Amino acid sequence: EIIETARLSEEGSIELVRSHAMVIQLGEYRIAIAKPPFSDGVEVTIVRPIVKLTLEDYKLSKKLMERLKNKAEGILIAGPPGSGKTTFASSLAEFYSSQGKIVKTLESPRDLQVGPEITQYGPLEGDFEKTAELLLLVRPDYTIFDEIRKSRDFQVFADMRLAGVGMVGVVHASDPVDAIQRFIGRLELGMIPNVIDTVIFIKDGEIKKVYELNIVVRVPSGMTSLDLARPVIEVRDFETGKLEYEIYTYGEENIIVPVSEVERYLKDSMKLIEEKLIERFRLYDPNAEVEIVSPGKAIVRIDKSILPKIIGRKGETINRIEHELGISIDLMPLKSKEYKEVEYKYIEKSKTIEFVVPSQYSGAKVNVYVGRGYLSTVTIGKNGRIKFLKNSELGRMIVRALEEGSDIKLYIED
Repeated sequence: EIIETARLSEEGSIELVRSHAMVIQLGEYRIAIAKPPFSDGVEVTIVRPIVKLTLEDYKLSKKLMERLKNKAEGILIAGPPGSGKTTFASSLAEFYSSQGKIVKTLESPRDLQVGPEITQYGPLEGDFEKTAELLLLVRPDYTIFDEIRKSRDFQVFADMRLAGVGMVGVVHASDPVDAIQRFIGRLELGMIPNVIDTVIFIKDGEIKKVYELNIVVRVPSGMTSLDLARPVIEVRDFETGKLEYEIYTYGEENIIVPVSEVERYLKDSMKLIEEKLIERFRLYDPNAEVEIVSPGKAIVRIDKSILPKIIGRKGETINRIEHELGISIDLMPLKSKEYKEVEYKYIEKSKTIEFVVPSQYSGAKVNVYVGRGYLSTVTIGKNGRIKFLKNSELGRMIVRALEEGSDIKLYIED
């Protein structure tokens, strides 16, 4: 009865016929029929759209509306199943049509809820490639491809976009970056930003994230050598412009790198390098200052009278230090500062040693010396207290100095 109605109705079409399975589109209803032995019983599933929305209902930002209207021509609508991707694609198709654009759709089954002015195409003779050949002769302004599943679908989408047709593709993805990743390996890496310029991620019927893609030639984040420059696809948050991912070739592999993780790693590694540089150069000058300019470069300011000793004959000493620490070092003379000694008393507890100085110095940095040797620079806490854990490396050195009766002095910048 359903099949007969579909054949007789002007709004009915048989979208898919397989052995013991069939998909029928009857008006707004999509009907899937399964029969044994494909299924263990006869099953008829009828699906209809819950709601029809316009682009205004999504409350898009003015910036995004402007991009969709004037700039975006390779749009990917991504999201998990049932998230509202097709509903948004229908809204976008109606929007472009209202702007006077020629809009067509590529669907199987043809279930987008669009007006009669938008022609809905299925796979010609079971092949979307043949449909694409026809569409390239029709020359639409925009084509909605719902949805991209197989490798050949991705290739059809890319071919039409590179031919100059504005494309809107719908893909299943649990994350917006996963949608981009589905193109990697199917297209040359450098072609991806020419095919996709905007990714819209939808979940629970709402736009959760929008990315824009562009390609630049530079050194990837976290790398320093100019020899490592290469084409890098930048994936940026569209609303904020923040760089979130980089896609590039490393060795023989194409990789997607979260920039936030790289930045966190760089921050930790730069802090470690700074500590090592301070430890090394304060052996020469207790007041040496270190500034990390980049992961591969540092500026060390040190007493100018000590500079020749650090540089060494023909730069041997500084070159050795650079090689050991794996960083380029620029030496600069340190502007002279005046330091004064601070009086203190110490309190020994079960787990800590506390140095107590006048509370007016709370929050200031103080240099700790044992005898004539520099030990560390620490920050004075609340109420003028400096705490050292006995089981820490610094704490053990303080305890040893006290046990040996060594002279411990504190100096603060005057």
